[in-house]
Parts: sequence; structure tokens; C-alpha cells
Amino acid sequence: MSLSVVRLGTPRKRDEGLRIGTVRRPPRGVKKQDYAKRDYFDLWLPELAPSAPLVKFALSQPFTPKRWASYSRRYRAEMKQPAAERLIALLAALSRRTDLAIGCYCEDESHCHRSLLKELLVERGAKLV
Repeated sequence: MSLSVVRLGTPRKRDEGLRIGTVRRPPRGVKKQDYAKRDYFDLWLPELAPSAPLVKFALSQPFTPKRWASYSRRYRAEMKQPAAERLIALLAALSRRTDLAIGCYCEDESHCHRSLLKELLVERGAKLV
């Protein structure tokens, strides 16, 4: 049983488990009933996505080390809200009992909130692949 971090829309891996989309918006041009069928997600949790202003900040300019540090601090601050903290704790606990995956659309995980979310989950005891 474990948690993996994936890019939404990519083919599922064997035994990946439930795929959770941690994105602000669902995929454009895809019917709700096709999200899972087209390898986006089985469950959508926008509460773990960066806020709209933070997404705007992220997309406004390329990341430099300084901008990435600022983005990271701001995302972690958003994830300290009670609802987000509870969801992170829940996913960490579930990862010790079942297979699941979290994901986002970004191509580069190293400059994506999913890498930060992975760190937060590990800090809460998540079992990673």
C-alpha cells in the first residue's frame, strides 16, 4: 500500500489505485464521466490545489530559485488551513492502507505544487512508492 505522484492525463501504472486530482480546474473539453476513463482522475480535490492568485503568480513568469522559494512558502501556508491539513492527514493515513495517486497537469514535477504536496504528505507519515 502506498502513494504515488503522477501527471494527470498520463497512462495509469499497474496497481496505481485511486487517482486524485489536486488541481484548481478540471480538464477542459473533457466530460465529467470521462475524467477517469481518460486517465485524469477518479476523484477531484481542488482544496489541495494552489489558490487562483498563487496559480496566477506561478504562470506569470518562469521560475527562478527565488520565485520557486516564494511559491513554495505561499503554497505551504495555504496548506496550513484546517480543511487542507485534514485532507493531507487523511491521504497520508490512507496511503498506509491502500494504493492511491495524487496528481496535477504540470509537465515538470520539480516546479509543480505536487512536489510540495508530496513533501507535506511525507511529513504526515505517508508511505510513498
